[in-house]
Amino acid sequence: MPLVSFVLNVLWVVTGGIWMALGWLLAAVVMAISIIGLPWARSALTIARYTLLPFGQTAVRRDEFRGREDMGTGGIGFIGNVVWFVLAGWWLALGHLFAAVALAVTIIGLPFAWAHLKLALVALWPVGTEIVSNDEAARGQGYSRV
Repeated sequence: MPLVSFVLNVLWVVTGGIWMALGWLLAAVVMAISIIGLPWARSALTIARYTLLPFGQTAVRRDEFRGREDMGTGGIGFIGNVVWFVLAGWWLALGHLFAAVALAVTIIGLPFAWAHLKLALVALWPVGTEIVSNDEAARGQGYSRV
């Protein structure tokens, strides 16, 4: 992890990023307890890790990044996202929006507010999203490409 990303991630955790990561973790636990929500629990855990350390990583559409559709990026993924939105997506997005507004009050909090806004969008529609490093996203290289 580059030094700038490391410093921003430390400041992110200190300024409250850990609370939203815990919110994502809670969503994952609730989904896992229901057994039927295990696919959403996996997505929530992935994004909880991203929410804990967002700088140096980015969220990309999995089908665009890998160059092929899978179950989570087609019609079933759409239905999964609708269910996610109803059960957990709206309150996680709302938490990120409140945090963004609070951080945007100060100039130093603007990068963190922007990160919360990006995470709010991910919170609304996470199925079919993959978290990759900024370098991988810039290259546009998926793991399955040769």
